[in-house]
Amino acid sequence: MSSPAEGGRRRSARLTVAVTGAADVIGAAVAVRLAGHEGVRKAVALDTRRLDVPGVVFRQADVRDPGLTERLGDVDVVIHADIDTSPDTDTKARTAWNVRGTQTVLTAAAAAGVSRVVLFTSAVVYGAYPDNPVPLAEDAPLRAVPDGSLVGDYLEIERLAERAPKAHPGLSVTVLRPAVLTGPGVDTVFTRHFEAPRLLVVKDSEPCWQFCHIEDLASGLVHAALSEIDGPLAVGSEGWLGQQEVEEISGMRRMELPETLAIGAAERLHRLHLTPAPATDLQYVMHPWAVSTEKLKATGWLPQFSNAEAFQALLVEIEGHHAALSRRLGKKDAAAGLGAAGATVALVGTAALVRRARKKRRAT
Repeated sequence: MSSPAEGGRRRSARLTVAVTGAADVIGAAVAVRLAGHEGVRKAVALDTRRLDVPGVVFRQADVRDPGLTERLGDVDVVIHADIDTSPDTDTKARTAWNVRGTQTVLTAAAAAGVSRVVLFTSAVVYGAYPDNPVPLAEDAPLRAVPDGSLVGDYLEIERLAERAPKAHPGLSVTVLRPAVLTGPGVDTVFTRHFEAPRLLVVKDSEPCWQFCHIEDLASGLVHAALSEIDGPLAVGSEGWLGQQEVEEISGMRRMELPETLAIGAAERLHRLHLTPAPATDLQYVMHPWAVSTEKLKATGWLPQFSNAEAFQALLVEIEGHHAALSRRLGKKDAAAGLGAAGATVALVGTAALVRRARKKRRAT
């Protein structure tokens, strides 16, 4: 990694850095990077589950517990990585964990005298629109719609991050916004998009795909923690891939649907609780939301993975899995003939069967 440029000055003193969610995929990647880092005096792993990494001190902690303050007494910087991004988590439970957890971490950090908290949300907060410039500037307005999905959690975390320094003078907060996350253990609505037998493409749309390997997110979080830089900062691979490039790399064929049919089917399936993702999530596979990472790169950080490499990591991780509109399918579902018709058509048919069964029950 190159030396920081002006605007991202490296701190001269070695710091004690704690990472929340250390037993999860992203937190563990951060903990490994902190261990033995020349700028780190002590690395602390915080989680309810134990993490054993040489050179890292484990402290049992729940990010929703106000008692977290006691675990941060000697900490200079907190990297908050304990964010639930699973499509299968109950919506209310996920939001309670993500939002309350972030709020508690910020409050506990301020009470313990921590000088900086580094958070991550997602580039989805910018929203996906046909008039988005490619790439989006990091200071572009946040136009995403808080629709009850994970996007809403991210927007609330952004609001908490903006308010925290005002409520707690002396505490600075830096937010990183990664592109589509990929890598071992990553399971999101975006990775599941590529688990379908065919890629859903909305007719006349111009999607572009930008990825961020979890190792690049981890290195970005550590870099932000050890440098005097302010957010927001976008993080991801250089540039983006067009839909045609994605299809060529994956070897997957597309299933093109008119916008009204695609969105209408997604809305019906979500109402029937057959898919976890709301119809608004389709905007992110229709319109561009690639981001510029120039601000973070100017401070000395560089991605290790290209978009093609990060996408290949996604393909390796999803091998053997089948999903449709973010709903993970079991072997019986996959064997039932998702094949040429495509997963979306299969789920539309499933929705029709559910409605037919309901009518039959009412008739009897």
